[in-house]
Amino acid sequence: MPQPLPSLAFFHIQRRSLVRANLLVLTSFAASFYLSGFPNTHPSLLLLLPAIVATFGTIDTFRCLTPRRDLHHVGIILCLFMDMLALCMIFFFLLFPYLF
Repeated sequence: MPQPLPSLAFFHIQRRSLVRANLLVLTSFAASFYLSGFPNTHPSLLLLLPAIVATFGTIDTFRCLTPRRDLHHVGIILCLFMDMLALCMIFFFLLFPYLF
């Protein structure tokens, strides 16, 4: 019998969900492209919102780690690297117009 939609881990903040974490990071990364006006970047403090959401997504990804060393653990490590790359790009879009 299939589970009803609201009982999935995706909708519960207390439960770990790698899908929710990756969606938070990737949608905030896409929103940072739109808000920065890439490739002609302009200063915008609205980029703080995608930075905060991506940080929460990275924390949610980190919560999915288990002490066992297996392929699932390696996949989560790769997702953490993707999250860090997205965070670096978001902070680059946020800070670059103020530096130059």
